[in-house]
Amino acid sequence: PNASRAGVVAALDEALGAGTGDRWGDFLVRAREAWDRTRRPLLEEPLWPNWRVLAEREPYPAVPHKRLLRTRRAGTLAEVGAWELRDPRLVALLESHAVAYGLDPRDIPASAAVLPYMEHAFGVWYVRGGIRELARAVYERCVARKVEFLVGAEVAGVVEKDGRAAGVELADGSVTEADHVVAGVDPVRLHGLTGHRLDGDGAVPADRTARRSGRISVLLALRGPREAGAVHRTVVHAPDRTAELDFLSGRAAEPARPTVTVLRPDDPALRPDDEHESVVVTAAARTDVEGEAEGAGERLADLLVEAAEKAVPGLRERLLWREVRTPGHQEAESGAARGGIPAPALAAGDGRFLHPANTTALAGLYRVGGWSHPGGGLPHAGMSGALVAGLIVEGPEFRGSQ
Repeated sequence: PNASRAGVVAALDEALGAGTGDRWGDFLVRAREAWDRTRRPLLEEPLWPNWRVLAEREPYPAVPHKRLLRTRRAGTLAEVGAWELRDPRLVALLESHAVAYGLDPRDIPASAAVLPYMEHAFGVWYVRGGIRELARAVYERCVARKVEFLVGAEVAGVVEKDGRAAGVELADGSVTEADHVVAGVDPVRLHGLTGHRLDGDGAVPADRTARRSGRISVLLALRGPREAGAVHRTVVHAPDRTAELDFLSGRAAEPARPTVTVLRPDDPALRPDDEHESVVVTAAARTDVEGEAEGAGERLADLLVEAAEKAVPGLRERLLWREVRTPGHQEAESGAARGGIPAPALAAGDGRFLHPANTTALAGLYRVGGWSHPGGGLPHAGMSGALVAGLIVEGPEFRGSQ
């Protein structure tokens, strides 16, 4: 029952025991404070020139924690869970919002509390027909406004003229001129398309060396209808939190059963008829797994299916076939280096979880998408486009919606 604090409290008390709902509800109040403090600079405005203020200040109002002779406040999301929620089941609920982006709760700042708050406040939305229908709607809207699409036309470089971006050169040698170039590509690739630095000294860097996380998806085709009352979205938590986080962060080499999301929408567009069902199982995954050992992706997919059995009755007996989509597929199809999927920008953490500004050192060249400010996830990546539109129309003094 998102958007209703009382409803959430009652649901958790019923499921997990008296008192758990109040602890979660009190946490959401504090998370809202962090959200109110960071909403504009980390979602609705271009990145501040003095971004170090965001990097150094923790917006989450952590509860003082007394231990021996010292009083401390939670500095990481894991500490928020351990010290304020004090229940491993609530901790799993909290941390699953970070793990879904491949983030280690032991490493990210307490400001990541805004991730579960956003879901609580705004809900999780589903588009009938899947995300492709959202893409189709945007495409058709653009075509109606005389936008021209060149599908399958690989960009080989950004054309410069008089010290500014003036178009793009395609792989076939042709050049398309432009007043502005808006690049929604991985920073590794964008750097290669220009050949020089895109960020000046003191800017949030486009980190081209950090370990990235991607996503593995297992698409399941099942015989038999979706049972009445089946849950649309189920999160199955990892049985061994430490093993999962150690593998995801690269501290351990052996894959552990991850926290998975099982999606079973009641959507006729995703199945051939009512006597069959399609299920999507996803989890965060390291982007280097496929290169470490042959068949690593399939073995990890087996762990996802094992977890999904807890949410889908008789899954193995109903399984007709499956398709596994790994970070390697993402890299091949989108060009994203190692198939990485970016997380939303987060305050604090010395700026390690911020993303590069939408403007670049090359006039006329702008960055959009999850690898630029304000980061990944549909709401944030979408806002990057709105911010760039404002910067182009109103100029560098644009500060977001008023």
